[in-house]
Amino acid sequence: MDRVLLVFVGSGAGGVTRYLVGLWAGRHLGTTFPYGTLIVNLAGCFLLSLVMHVALGLASFPVNLRVALTTGFMGGLTTYSTFNYETAKLLEDGATRSAIANLGLTVVGCLVAGTLGLVLGRRLVGA
Repeated sequence: MDRVLLVFVGSGAGGVTRYLVGLWAGRHLGTTFPYGTLIVNLAGCFLLSLVMHVALGLASFPVNLRVALTTGFMGGLTTYSTFNYETAKLLEDGATRSAIANLGLTVVGCLVAGTLGLVLGRRLVGA
């Protein structure tokens, strides 16, 4: 039951962080492109890879902390469903270039961010 509570708290923190990043992005980067969703998905991919590699590479890394950070926080932070909706809405609104940019930046960017997180994790704790 302890892990369930940790996932619950982590998810809430991740969701609030996503909301705040969305507000910040809307104010500072504009609302014609889903910058907030892109930012949290890129950050989440990087952080998930980093945390998983470090957590699985260090015997001393607490399992409960790994679960709270990955399933909890990163699960609440990132959002495929919002990415999907925003991309579909861009297409529906005739903003085809923005929809394609969002698709490409998210898919390629998240793959790159995840790879960078893994590389950093390997440098921190080894292969």
